[in-house]
Amino acid sequence: MVWFADFDTRGYRMVDVRTGYGQWVSTYEETVEDVMDLALLDRLTEPSWETARRAVDLGCGTGRTAAWLRRHGVTAIDGVDLTPEMLAVARSKGGHDRLFEADVTATGLDGGAYDLVIASLIDEHLADLTPFYAEAWRLAEPGALCVIVAFHPHFIMASGMPTHFTSASGEPIAITTHVHLLSDHVMAGVTSGWRLVEMREGVIDDRWLAVKPKWERYRNHPISAVLVWRKGA
Repeated sequence: MVWFADFDTRGYRMVDVRTGYGQWVSTYEETVEDVMDLALLDRLTEPSWETARRAVDLGCGTGRTAAWLRRHGVTAIDGVDLTPEMLAVARSKGGHDRLFEADVTATGLDGGAYDLVIASLIDEHLADLTPFYAEAWRLAEPGALCVIVAFHPHFIMASGMPTHFTSASGEPIAITTHVHLLSDHVMAGVTSGWRLVEMREGVIDDRWLAVKPKWERYRNHPISAVLVWRKGA
């Protein structure tokens, strides 16, 4: 395994996922840039979003991903998140049909109920990817797609930067961060039965530098990735 502590250059106080996102919720959408995740979804060719009959949004947070899915024709979406405060914001937006407070590796939802499983920017908070991919497989019907947007391990290692936010008191606080190589994703997905059908990576480019000019030193470094899996042959 690759340990984030071996790369940490910030030394921020670190809290667990539920605590961290519960405190970050009020400024979350102001600090997470669309180019990190939604821009990668825009680039995909494999999913025909408008044909999805029912999607499950794992780690749905404040509902950013659900809003994007609605704009692209997905009309039935359930959401799962560990943090009540994030779910409250998602509920206020109305982008999901149903919302559940649960762990993404053990949702308690019906198996085989979804033809689209999607998760965005949650993988770095999972100590082990295999239970997540196994739960996604359980939730998916035959032929379903699973779309995962990941925080790129290269950027975590090159920058030494955990997922973090600034608290109301001005303190930078890290949320539990794990480093998962892309090969870890591939092996966890394959082991769970998924077949990889598309993969793309996002790099620090002019769009990024327009909002993060101090990141010029990271130009052309990969910062996020999206993997699209299919259940079945």
